[in-house]
Amino acid sequence: MRNQYDFSPLYRTAIGFDRLASFIEAASNQSAQSQNNGYPPYNIEAVDENHYRITLAVAGFAEDELSIVARENALIVTGTKQKKANNTETKFLHQGIAERGFERKYQIADHVKVKAANLENGLLFIELEREIPEALKPKQIPINGKINSVETLETKTA
Repeated sequence: MRNQYDFSPLYRTAIGFDRLASFIEAASNQSAQSQNNGYPPYNIEAVDENHYRITLAVAGFAEDELSIVARENALIVTGTKQKKANNTETKFLHQGIAERGFERKYQIADHVKVKAANLENGLLFIELEREIPEALKPKQIPINGKINSVETLETKTA
């Protein structure tokens, strides 16, 4: 069962948040799909206020079989398993190690950038950082002061 939300109160009081409804809808669609497919398992960590880490368990994948693409507000991690060179059919008595491809999509905020990716011991670590542009940082506006000499809150309190 899919829930429908009415965002009209948001639109009456908030300006510039029109992407929020589509973001929530995409997230709910993605969570419905991921309930059926939990492969590969992953963690999302908040390292600190502006740093994040995504860890995916990609045992059996080589670096050249993994792809990480950041575009617009999405991060897409894809694993494509290479076919084995020998054409012999393996007869498994039990096959618990998944050797299938995958695609994981993550929605990322406007100023979050991918800084690094590292594959170590079957875990893929993706480091992200929120970089707030200087123009978007809070600014102290002086009362009865000159507009030209506006200082940021950080320099005022330092």
